[in-house]
Amino acid sequence: MLMTNKFILTPRKALKKAYLKIKPHRDEIEDFKKYLLQLIDNINEAESEEHHKNLVRDFLKATYYKQDYFINTKDRKDMVIHKGKTADTPVTVIIETKKPTNKYEMPTKDDLNVKAFHELLLYYLDERVDLNNNNITHLIISNINEWFIFDSHVFEKHFYHSKSLLTKYREFKNKQLTGTTTDFFYNDIAKVFIAGLTEELEFTYFSLKDYEKPLRNN
Repeated sequence: MLMTNKFILTPRKALKKAYLKIKPHRDEIEDFKKYLLQLIDNINEAESEEHHKNLVRDFLKATYYKQDYFINTKDRKDMVIHKGKTADTPVTVIIETKKPTNKYEMPTKDDLNVKAFHELLLYYLDERVDLNNNNITHLIISNINEWFIFDSHVFEKHFYHSKSLLTKYREFKNKQLTGTTTDFFYNDIAKVFIAGLTEELEFTYFSLKDYEKPLRNN
């Protein structure tokens, strides 16, 4: 399904005004550029999804998150960022990663209704419904080159507050439906529900390829 009911933000538009007023030090900018280029240069299309997931994790640890936030996998989730330094603190960010060559499962700006988004939705519901986690701030899909970033309020509005979706989700988790596999959830619940959305889904999108040339020239 090609989604026309979407609203795409640039990173600058998505940033809160307070952050735009912060002036980072020159050494912080240079370190960020260095690690960002390392991330791009270590992309290897012959390597696995796990390889690229670890690249993203290492980049996040080397830059903003450092040692202040625990970053790892959790259950089936590719990657999560916790609220604190240990795994027993709540999850605040959920990240679904794909290898750059996996075009079939990756969303595009025109079509979000693909497996990566279905997976992200399931992981969100696991945290929000089953664990009553109200600390989630962002949900992300990335293949390193492309980044789709969703504010948790978007998922809260369109998914968590949908009685019909939550009913289906609970029936699925309680094995009350004809299918019990994650593929059943992706294809028979998530895909169908997303196809029926009529309101806009807002997200931030950017491609690192758009920044690679200026990064290398400066």
